[in-house]
Amino acid sequence: MTDQPQATKKMSIAEALREAIREEMQRDERVFCLGEDIGIPGGFGGAFTVTLGLSEEFGHERVLDTPISEAGIAGAAVGAALSGMRPIADVQYADFLFCAMDQLVNQAAKMRYMSGGKVSVPMVMRAPSGATTRAAQHGQSPESFFIHVPGVKVACPSTAYDAKGLLKTAIRCDDPVLFFEHKLLYGSKGMRAEKGALSPEGEVPLEDYTVPFGKAAIRREGTDVTILGKLMTVYRALAAAEDLAEEGISCEVIDPRTLVPFDVETVAQSIRKTEHLVIVDECPRTGGWAGEAAAVLQEAAFGSLDAPIKRVTAPDTPVPFAPVMEKYYIPDEDDVKAAVREVLRWR
Repeated sequence: MTDQPQATKKMSIAEALREAIREEMQRDERVFCLGEDIGIPGGFGGAFTVTLGLSEEFGHERVLDTPISEAGIAGAAVGAALSGMRPIADVQYADFLFCAMDQLVNQAAKMRYMSGGKVSVPMVMRAPSGATTRAAQHGQSPESFFIHVPGVKVACPSTAYDAKGLLKTAIRCDDPVLFFEHKLLYGSKGMRAEKGALSPEGEVPLEDYTVPFGKAAIRREGTDVTILGKLMTVYRALAAAEDLAEEGISCEVIDPRTLVPFDVETVAQSIRKTEHLVIVDECPRTGGWAGEAAAVLQEAAFGSLDAPIKRVTAPDTPVPFAPVMEKYYIPDEDDVKAAVREVLRWR
């Protein structure tokens, strides 16, 4: 007896996130959404259309429009989670998480530990990140701030399949989850499409499924060098790998999918095969995720490395506004190719 193939539908990441929220709200009446402009009649469904139509389906008691107060949004989510609800909070830009650092870092992250496990904070904070010609206060990638915070999990989906599956896992998780979504990956079509956006549409199961935290995905297999990226840099790594293949260089591209927990072993196994590692990250270089990943991976697989680990990151400056400067700021395919060639010179 063979298994029946699972029914799927082609979706963008924005659509996949919306389906995850819809299915979880149908499954569990404790799940609700709150954020700025997420349920306005005739509105966009939040800054990037993810909640479009949900207020009409579930009512404004479960899709709550809030004032422009990120501290208030996060505080309400923490309180609701402590009282047994499962909130999905929404900030329009990840930069605005800094307005809610006390609620997220001192409250949500620490309550389970401080109570000796007697209480939990099952909340999700969704946050669009990445540079998209919005300059220094609306284009940051602050994921690295939160990998430093014990007690929170950090998810970074780069495909529609993972967006839905990881968000469902996050909603069901009993710990707070920071859920980062790159603004250029929501989709290049629709009312709020970003200039330069990709359309990483994919077949997404219509049946219930989840993607486990802490399990990386190998997006391309290779033998010469491992390239580790997240969110948008996964696609820049894949584009670089395609070009490098024409030079006879075989790149293995790995997407961690979650930064906390981080799947060290999958990347370490790849390093043992390729003996080289390049990490691509849109965060600034100093104190960024790439540096932490490099430290962890050299501890796990130092004996297999045939060259120093190479980081390809944004520089230690604010995100510039001028398009030509932003293009210079963001690590691109050419930067990745140069880094790969450099580490392979050690062979």
